[in-house]
Amino acid sequence: MSYSKITEKDINFLIEVCGDLYVHTSDSINEDFCHDELAGVSAPPEVMVEVETAAQISKIMKYASAQNIPVTPRGQGTGLVGGAVAIKGGILLNMCRMNHILELDRQNMTLTVEPGVLLMDIVKEVEIHDLFYAPDPGEKSATIGGNISTNAGGMRAVKYGVTRDYVRGLEAVLPNGDIIEIGGKIVKNSSGYSLKDLLVGSEGTLAIITKAVLRLLPKPHSTISILAPYKDLVSAIGTVSSIIQAGVSPTALEFMQREVILAAEEFLGKKFPDTSADAYLLLTFDGASKDQVEQAYSRAAHICLEHGALDVFISNSPERNEAIWSARGTFLEGIKASTTEMDECDVVVPIDKVAEFVSYTHDLEDEFKTRIRSFGHAGDGNLHIYILRDDLPAGNWVKVLGDVFDKMYSKANDLGGKVSGEHGIGFAKRPYLKESSGYCTMNLLRGIKSIFDPLNILNPGKVC
Repeated sequence: MSYSKITEKDINFLIEVCGDLYVHTSDSINEDFCHDELAGVSAPPEVMVEVETAAQISKIMKYASAQNIPVTPRGQGTGLVGGAVAIKGGILLNMCRMNHILELDRQNMTLTVEPGVLLMDIVKEVEIHDLFYAPDPGEKSATIGGNISTNAGGMRAVKYGVTRDYVRGLEAVLPNGDIIEIGGKIVKNSSGYSLKDLLVGSEGTLAIITKAVLRLLPKPHSTISILAPYKDLVSAIGTVSSIIQAGVSPTALEFMQREVILAAEEFLGKKFPDTSADAYLLLTFDGASKDQVEQAYSRAAHICLEHGALDVFISNSPERNEAIWSARGTFLEGIKASTTEMDECDVVVPIDKVAEFVSYTHDLEDEFKTRIRSFGHAGDGNLHIYILRDDLPAGNWVKVLGDVFDKMYSKANDLGGKVSGEHGIGFAKRPYLKESSGYCTMNLLRGIKSIFDPLNILNPGKVC
């Protein structure tokens, strides 16, 4: 599909709407706005606009519709699949100035925010009031708009669920410029199709989120982590189902391997509590009281030992907590720092298939003579697998990456898994979504897109 190129008239219109200070063209657009965190997909927008209100976005979308100009919304750009890259040029909407916390409603346990508010700022704001926003994506500098657009998950998903479970209401601008409000502070809603849940996870392809009402919980007052080393990953993952079936409800249940821990140690310049084993489970428990948490982690520790854990380290001091969680929080950065370039496979498989899938990636390492590193959320089967380029020439890298991805996504499909657990599809993973979803499902997705965006001007070329 062809689109109109940006003209001087278009630039003048955008300046009229947003002000000269907030409209950037050509060389004044920083290169960072041409890609996301992994930089695997890169394209410059023709113009970048820093928007501040829903009214401004509405005017821009009405104009873009009339002029057939593509528009791509973007937050902090921490995505990993090219979802916020303006691959068709046109207008890039920088949402980061829409960064206000609008209301904390204690009675209804909600927080109303603009999309540019950072996740870390939401966490700080609600903790002051002894409240808790449960979703815990790894990148705390991401915007809440980006989290909603990708239905971000994170480590606490095994107990608390994902972003979709904590969005009560949305204000959004449609591709034609209309502003809609869906949901609200209400707890239940059976009033027709759930448009709110459709927008959550739509990656900016259906509408531009301009306000969100988030569900809050009482803050847990006690938290303890345990670290269990195992001789191999199969033994570690074999413990997971037993822990979940025991009803001890871990807040987080992570798996990690020694190579990734060593990369994080080198990146941080700090030692991990233990690096003697090949595989580890990291579990966190939270609750209203210390007794409640101790009962849960004690039962889980016994289960780990019964299933072959070499030891169980209780992380009940600030120093040990910091050593463990600072390393866990920098796994991605540690892996990235150890190579020249990398790309990620963000699959989700049934819990009992995690070890089989990761073992399969080890086979692919041998087959393709390339390093592959992994960690992930053992409690919900979401794996983060990284293929590392190292010193491969560019042409070889592209070929190897494509071949490895083909095999990994095919394996995930064979195991009953899906293409993405939490990072979305964006541009980079579209071929794999088509392959795994099938003709009928893809037709439904395209049909939904065409109803919201018949001109295909909003974040075109993404998802479906």
